Amino acid sequence: MRTHPLMSSRKIYERWIIEGELVLETPTHLGNGDSDGVVDMPLLLDEVTGRALLPGTSLAGALRSYLRECRHGFGSRLTDALIESLFGAEKGNDAGGQSALIVEDALGEKPTVELRDGVRIDPATRTAKMDLKNGTARGYKYDLELLEAGLTFPLRFELLLGSDGEPITQLLAQALHGLACGEIAIGLRKRRGFGECRVMRWRVQRYDLRQPADLIAWLTAERPGESTAAVQPMLEGTEIAPLLKVSLEGVADKRSLCSIHAECILDSSLLIRSGFGEQDRGPDAVHLHSARAGGRRVPVLSGTSLAGALRHRAERILDTLGSGAPASEMLDDLFGPAQITGDRQKVKASRLVVKETVITNPVDRVQNRIRIDRLTGSVHGTGLFNEQPVFGKEDTQVTVELLLRAPRDSEIGLLLLLLKDLWTGDLPLGGGVSVGRGRLKGVRAEIKTPRDPLLSIAVDRAGNRLAISDRAALERYVTALCAEVARS
Repeated sequence: MRTHPLMSSRKIYERWIIEGELVLETPTHLGNGDSDGVVDMPLLLDEVTGRALLPGTSLAGALRSYLRECRHGFGSRLTDALIESLFGAEKGNDAGGQSALIVEDALGEKPTVELRDGVRIDPATRTAKMDLKNGTARGYKYDLELLEAGLTFPLRFELLLGSDGEPITQLLAQALHGLACGEIAIGLRKRRGFGECRVMRWRVQRYDLRQPADLIAWLTAERPGESTAAVQPMLEGTEIAPLLKVSLEGVADKRSLCSIHAECILDSSLLIRSGFGEQDRGPDAVHLHSARAGGRRVPVLSGTSLAGALRHRAERILDTLGSGAPASEMLDDLFGPAQITGDRQKVKASRLVVKETVITNPVDRVQNRIRIDRLTGSVHGTGLFNEQPVFGKEDTQVTVELLLRAPRDSEIGLLLLLLKDLWTGDLPLGGGVSVGRGRLKGVRAEIKTPRDPLLSIAVDRAGNRLAISDRAALERYVTALCAEVARS
């Protein structure tokens, strides 16, 4: 007599309770999907307590996606039996099994909200894009709420194991290790610097349900992991793999990455305008500041502003090397489509990750300016305004961090040309570029590609000579870009 699948036992022999404190390292947007409020993109909050809410579904999806990329490479839609054993079957697979991992919703504290605004820029005019629809001008400005960096979420996972649980335990350890080392981001615009997070310490409690004491401890504990009657002691540490009794040595990682870490000094002033709050200080325009752990507000180079400048310059480079649809396709493939038309399900996210970084040791100065009447050459009426950019000095450092997923040699060559323009000050950032703002001067850079583990560029102490580890390698990538554009 055959047993109906719904009546068969899962044969759970052990339950592992894993807890950790997730700390946000950059502002994070966990949205509620509502766009009818005062803010275009509000935060998701617990309706009863008003506390920040991280849904378990969002966290489980991020972990599953991370494992798929590690095991099958970026952009792959493949799955395997181990991933399905840990997280359950893919959507539409009615014959699949249940998830062996229970991921609970996480409630943070009542959040301090940071507001950001953004706007789509017309590449031709470099001003805010406007469209005419039915005779009415429509703009592309939006605003969103963010959770401030430093907010913590108490994470809790429950792993259900059968007789042979080591493979999925190792798989879970790999996913949680990615969460601990900051390789997994959460929320909206993860590839523009938002949502970076990290778990610093883990707690693991194991219950062997074949042991009466462990079974009773798990049944009677208000929250499993708090009981002291269990046979197995609670384990704590910073590394998750030893706590789960597995090793991550030799675990395959099929991700292909190109990373650029460039340290620059601010060779002028920089003004990325803050849309909210900063104007309360007095000046009409103030450089963007963001809270970091501890509540201290610091000036930042936002990933959205940097990505916009890089995209515009990349478009000019590709148009110079070769115009037409292939160059546009390469740009959209690298940065994501500029506008979404047709089937939204086929839209791809940007493969270029641009991180938000803190500007260290700047000088804040208020600068008074006037608007000139072009007819008379005198001060325009009500044309007095003031701005507070950040000014650079010898030890003011601006870091540019870029990650390109699944790179081709030609795309690495394009990134190198963009780095050159930033390095020499030819690609200014922020507002006021026509009056000399936003120019950087490169000091040192590290470039890692799938073919070259480490390439470096540095300026000597005198500031007039470059030391390049492998000129031929850098030239090879740029040559690949020129060859690909020429073929298209």
